[in-house]
Amino acid sequence: MINDIHPLTAGVRLRPATLGDAESFAEALTRSRAYMRRWEPARPEAFFTVRGQAQRLTGLLADRDAGRVMPWVLADEEDRVVGAMTLASIERGPFRNARLGYWVDVDRAGQGLATAAVGRVCEAARDDLGLHRVEAGTVVDNTASQRVLAKAGFEHIGTAPRYLHINGAWQDHRLFQRILHDGLPRG
Repeated sequence: MINDIHPLTAGVRLRPATLGDAESFAEALTRSRAYMRRWEPARPEAFFTVRGQAQRLTGLLADRDAGRVMPWVLADEEDRVVGAMTLASIERGPFRNARLGYWVDVDRAGQGLATAAVGRVCEAARDDLGLHRVEAGTVVDNTASQRVLAKAGFEHIGTAPRYLHINGAWQDHRLFQRILHDGLPRG
């Protein structure tokens, strides 16, 4: 599944990110900038450029090749980026864990894309990466993202004070996890 393309809804599919997505990422992130500001770290202007996204993707793909990250995009009928899913901080050994991050384009929010994609990413984490657990966190008042996680089988496990620097301030976060299986660690 990791290198496959999977339909999520009519006209949107989940596929691995590539360096060729830099321009489309820059467009989608610029379009969704104001919408996502409350949930994102403060970003320099360069982040929203094609060059900035190419640099970011180069780093993500190097980390993917090292087994630390798995980045996917939500792509529309014209293969434009309309969201992203990332498993980061992938750990092996007895923990077998990763952290999930995601966003959906402002024009596609509220259509069930995030919930469907989170479910697919969790399947890949279990079946392809052999992970036991996926964790995620949201700013305390990001109820839409909390609903996505609940629908995708995550459970609330606590609140972390001043967890991440988001939108210019240290923000409390609600923490979630999804246990993927209870079998023996693989690989």
